[in-house]
Amino acid sequence: MLAKLSSYIYIFLTIALTVYGQIVFKWRMGMKGQMPPGVSSKFKYIFFAYLDPWIISGFAAAFLASVAWSVALTKFELSYAYPFTSLSFVLVFILSMLVFNEPFTWSRFIGIALICAGVIVIARGN
Repeated sequence: MLAKLSSYIYIFLTIALTVYGQIVFKWRMGMKGQMPPGVSSKFKYIFFAYLDPWIISGFAAAFLASVAWSVALTKFELSYAYPFTSLSFVLVFILSMLVFNEPFTWSRFIGIALICAGVIVIARGN
């Protein structure tokens, strides 16, 4: 039982690292302003944005999330584990409101509630 429960840490790490990366990308790219017009200006914008240590940490988090996910897939069936990753939508929704003051809408809330209900149904089916 404890071994099975500890296996969930890899799914949790996948979700946490993915959410971290998304929040950091939004935060730092938002500070850089709109992408400029022109192809060469766009490349320069992206190049310098990707030198930002926080952006680099977001890429590192994405890499580590893929490592954690790889391990999770050795412990669970894909059809069981994959729906849990949708919980990242829930966390991004909440953090977007708290960190970036993004608006709450009932349609988003209902969508998030349906995602949570789906994950619960899948988790109980195992």
